[in-house]
Amino acid sequence: MAIEVTKNARRIVICAGTGCVANGSLDVHDAFVEAAEANGITVVDTADAAAAIPDGNIGLHLSKSGCQGFCQMGPLVTVYPENILYTRVRPEDAAEIVTETLVAGKLVERLLYREPNSGQVCKGVDEIPFYTKQQRTVLGNCGIIDPENLDEYKAWGGYEAAQKAFTGLTPEEVCKEMVDSGLRGRGGGGFPTGLKWQLTLKEKSNKKYVICNGDEGDPGAFMDRSLMEGNPHRVLEGMMIAARGVGADEGYVYVRLEYPLAVKRIKKAVADAEAAGILGADVFGSGHAFRINVMEGAGAFVCGEETALIASIEGKRGMPSPKPPFPAQSGLWGQPTVINNVETLATVPLILRHGAAEFRSAGTEKSPGTKTFALTGHVANTGLIEVPLGTTLREIVHEIGGGVTNDAGELTHGPFKAVQIGGPSGGCLVAEHLDMAMDYDSLRAAGAMVGSGGLVVMNQDTCMVQIARFFMQFTQNESCGKCVLCREGTKQMLALLDSIIHGEADESTLDLLEKLGRAVAKGSLCGLGKTAPNPVLSTLRYFRDEYLAHVRDKRCPTKNCRALLMPEIDPEKCKGCTLCARKCPVGAITGEKREAHRIDPTVCIKCGACAEACKFDAITGV
Repeated sequence: MAIEVTKNARRIVICAGTGCVANGSLDVHDAFVEAAEANGITVVDTADAAAAIPDGNIGLHLSKSGCQGFCQMGPLVTVYPENILYTRVRPEDAAEIVTETLVAGKLVERLLYREPNSGQVCKGVDEIPFYTKQQRTVLGNCGIIDPENLDEYKAWGGYEAAQKAFTGLTPEEVCKEMVDSGLRGRGGGGFPTGLKWQLTLKEKSNKKYVICNGDEGDPGAFMDRSLMEGNPHRVLEGMMIAARGVGADEGYVYVRLEYPLAVKRIKKAVADAEAAGILGADVFGSGHAFRINVMEGAGAFVCGEETALIASIEGKRGMPSPKPPFPAQSGLWGQPTVINNVETLATVPLILRHGAAEFRSAGTEKSPGTKTFALTGHVANTGLIEVPLGTTLREIVHEIGGGVTNDAGELTHGPFKAVQIGGPSGGCLVAEHLDMAMDYDSLRAAGAMVGSGGLVVMNQDTCMVQIARFFMQFTQNESCGKCVLCREGTKQMLALLDSIIHGEADESTLDLLEKLGRAVAKGSLCGLGKTAPNPVLSTLRYFRDEYLAHVRDKRCPTKNCRALLMPEIDPEKCKGCTLCARKCPVGAITGEKREAHRIDPTVCIKCGACAEACKFDAITGV
């Protein structure tokens, strides 16, 4: 991740992705400006970084970047050319970094990352396992360049691939390069990108469209958001290449309103590209026009489905339509339309610049290239990662993620219970999948899917019934209501899960839940309904014993389902004061004075009166 530093100006890059901004990175930026000025250091921005700096003075090229990935350790500050990464930097730390690192050339060791397993202090990304185990290509520039500066993007080869497409290749040659690369859609089922483009190209029409699907709505997923925030021009360049490949002259970036920073940076990137003549009536002097519009979605999860997204752009209610016709045949306003998600389009310029063969050098034969994942949950290192497709779950959780943690975030070195991949459309992976190659086909065979790339790690204290309920509630709320099976089926599945959690179900409930899930998947029109039962069906498949404990024994093995908890008295804490026995309305508590009491589970009604009365916190399970 080396970066060129202008003249005698040092460079500091402050992460300004959403996570770090929320943690105060913009205040850190302002503190650096003040600290530099207090030490007589000339602060320059990207536009005038080459400006003359008085001889003998230190210049500071201070800039902001998109997400640097290691979200848990933010705000992140990187000092070049030494490539020093400081973590969890606060505004009050800026002065020390300036005086110690910029002026005196020393490290501020307390702000360096310390690897939790070995205790090793890491100077920069080249030493941190979270980074060294990754292959950051699509994310490569996100944590380095200023996302709001067109010149920086161009300095790293930006728009060279688009220029090549418009001035040196035919549409057929552009599509063939994508076919040869084997690039599959990074936002769902993994449909071949090149084939999608070819299908759109062959349609005869005077008007065609390219749509960038930035409607990322999976809980815990932030890959597309980070790409739009960190390298918006790469996304636009991918759209331009797609436009050349299919013969389109207009495009739309559809990004959800809940991503204000992504919206701001995408809009600025479009305006800057238009002002520079990159977008417009005569792209690179080729005689071909291409313009891009930015539309903010209202946040409906179903609008991630391509036909619902098209309806939303057209000003209609976001509801899916039957296919065929496919968007390649009749899409936006009835015209041939190609739709790709943000990560897919951000990958395209790299393929055209370096060639299909180099792209295929990573990943597997049927799933080439790399994939970004949002790694969250009970894992030591959370954040945005990128690995070759085919990487194992063990490598992601234990090497990049640093291992499983308890609910307090402490490293346990214990086994993980499951990983939910693909969000509400995906499924669970368990210990038997630790060494399985994470690619499209292997995941599908395991009852899961890559999806957009959310990875939620769960430890042994996680109730899988509650996890299934969480995702079912999400999809039930997000159903557009068009299909009876999706609208009513998901509601009934949610009710069945509630009955299991509240101890009102029996074994027949599980059979009904499974049967209903398969019916919803078979009878729904769009991808939301077809995949909504996946989290339930996969947890039933791999954790049926846990479901049986809930319905047969009326017991939650992880003690997370409150209705199934049985109050117990800790004999070590109980003083025998008899207050709990006197407050119990059904006489379920017995015991002699000054001796530990006990609760009869056959009599207890779980009202909680005993716990409220106890002054020694001796009663648990309520």
